[in-house]
Amino acid sequence: MPKWLRGLLIVLGVLATAMVGLASWDNLTARGSVADPMLKHDVRIVRDSWGVPHIYGKTDPDVAYGLAIAHAEDDFRNLEEVVAAVRGRGGAITGQDGARIDFAGALLGANATAARHYGELPLDTRLLLEAYARGINFYAAKHPGEQRIRGLFPVNGQDIVAGFMLRSPFFFGLDRPLGALVAGEPVPRDAGPADERGSNGFAVAGRRSADGVTRLIVNSHQPWEGGVSWWEVVVHSEQGWDFAGALFPGAPYPLLGHNKTLGWTNTVNRPDLIDTYKLVVNEAGTEYRLDGKWLPLESRRVWLRVKFGPFKLPIPRTVYRSVHGPVIKTDKGWFALRYAGIDDVRQVTQYYRLNKARTLDEWQRVMDMQAISGTNFVYADAAGHIGMFYNARFPDRAPGYDWKGILPGDTSKTLWTKYLPWRADPMTVDPAAGWVGNSNNTPFLSTAPADEQKREAFAPEMGIETFVTNRALRYQSLFAGLGDRPISRDDLLRIKFDKGYDKTGWAGTWYRQVMALDTSKAPDLEAAQKLIGQWDWTLDCNGPADTLVTLAFADAARSAYMNKPRQDAAPALRAAVDTLQARYGRLDVPLGDFQRLRHGKVDLPVCGGPETLRAIIGTPDGEGHRVANNGDGFIMLIEWARDGAVSSRSVHQFGAATIRTQSPHYADQSALFASERWKPVWFDSEALRSHTESSTNP
Repeated sequence: MPKWLRGLLIVLGVLATAMVGLASWDNLTARGSVADPMLKHDVRIVRDSWGVPHIYGKTDPDVAYGLAIAHAEDDFRNLEEVVAAVRGRGGAITGQDGARIDFAGALLGANATAARHYGELPLDTRLLLEAYARGINFYAAKHPGEQRIRGLFPVNGQDIVAGFMLRSPFFFGLDRPLGALVAGEPVPRDAGPADERGSNGFAVAGRRSADGVTRLIVNSHQPWEGGVSWWEVVVHSEQGWDFAGALFPGAPYPLLGHNKTLGWTNTVNRPDLIDTYKLVVNEAGTEYRLDGKWLPLESRRVWLRVKFGPFKLPIPRTVYRSVHGPVIKTDKGWFALRYAGIDDVRQVTQYYRLNKARTLDEWQRVMDMQAISGTNFVYADAAGHIGMFYNARFPDRAPGYDWKGILPGDTSKTLWTKYLPWRADPMTVDPAAGWVGNSNNTPFLSTAPADEQKREAFAPEMGIETFVTNRALRYQSLFAGLGDRPISRDDLLRIKFDKGYDKTGWAGTWYRQVMALDTSKAPDLEAAQKLIGQWDWTLDCNGPADTLVTLAFADAARSAYMNKPRQDAAPALRAAVDTLQARYGRLDVPLGDFQRLRHGKVDLPVCGGPETLRAIIGTPDGEGHRVANNGDGFIMLIEWARDGAVSSRSVHQFGAATIRTQSPHYADQSALFASERWKPVWFDSEALRSHTESSTNP
């Protein structure tokens, strides 16, 4: 054997041995958290005929324990991924995408924050969190075959808090400046989401409704799958916790919905709650200057566990921190980020307290905690109160600085440490018009114009958004069209499921650009332009132009929502025409043929579109279809009768068992969702009795 070949084989053997070692490195070095003390829980999980779990417990912790088990029964995969992200092992499951989240968690110090402040949480909150973690551990131990990586469990209450610390800042846009800095790009001046997460919320007071009923529409727009997808649950404890609604994986309680006397929904807002500072750092990268003094720059080495095929490779990274917050080193220098809610874990208590509030006054006192840093709350209750609260934890910033730009990081004058009180936020409570709404827009379009707050009443340093969505323009127009007459349930639902575009917004601008194109030398574009000229400004699956407009609109809608420069109309129209001609050989394709709701064997037409109130966001499937994967998802209609009795209906785009392909509830609600119908929420135990599918005591 030639020496070179023998040498090559030796090298290959060493590499193979190393790779085998790397393949097992993650499992060998990973350890679960120290489990909270074992306790026995008195809980019953009752599933109704739609598979929705109703959790009954003697105490609130009993309920949280059962809730975790029920959620794991329906969606252990996403729960596992959330836990992995918290523990810095997301990359070991999902590869580079998970590793990015792992890096963010290390950079933000989510686990360190949770460890530092966990003991400060009220005892009842800690008992709830620990019971929830215990439920996840119970399921994981009973189903080891479902675990994709070893050493992830057990988890504890502190891990659940860290999950909130990791995810919350991204709901008000931390991913935009963070992503820009990591990529070496300019930091955007405007706050806002990095994708098309949106939402609608509406409330109508009984004094304005046609039948005296107070109504609330829950309509959050989230991805249909993954760690921030909705899961429905109803909870009851003998300690007075009664709530019906939905939550994300990793939350020990519903995040929106209703109890017996009040309810709320959330919509993403985009106030300026994040500041970027340029630091003055010494050549060694070990100190930064503040008020003329040199302070140590904290640094810590982390190892990202990244899945590449069968291997999980250790990738080293260094994370930095200053008194401002996390620090990122780029080719342009050192930059620190500071955001609302940094180093504060109290939101886990605030959500719990909101679940159990009983009156508007009590609910507002809980909101005074101001621990939920961002997200609008649209509220209604049995007493007929309604409100739109532009909830944001506004930093108390000094005037005289460009707070949307890059701030000097070498002076404490720009280093805010306090917040304005929650009652200083824009809010519209019990307006004379009798209705409130929000669709991810400025809070100064929350009700009828005569009842709005004035923008001039709020300091510019607050950074309140000026953004207006097509959905906001539509609901303003539709409510105005009702005049002064009573608002019926049908009126409200027509607004919620509206599929139209407003000609005065970005859609009108896009339309005029398309119609102004010179298509004289391109017959196919000329035909498309003529067809769009006949469009009725709705995506209701009835017009011959609906599919062409949906295709050509998609990028413009995304850019408009993210407040980015829009693509020129010409290439967008060309791409839409080419797609339809290649797949269908025609332009007037029915929208129901083109736009589909798919889950397992279910394949249904679904109407609506990007940035309509009936929001349907989707991606191409490579075969000429647009497959919905975001937008309208879990929707709820909540009603309080004149006597205060509550009832509700809901629908989910798939079903209760979101990942269990063999379950009858994997996609049993999809047909209801696509046809804009509802299922009942059996909130009352007596009503549930005749609609029970199973009952277990884990």
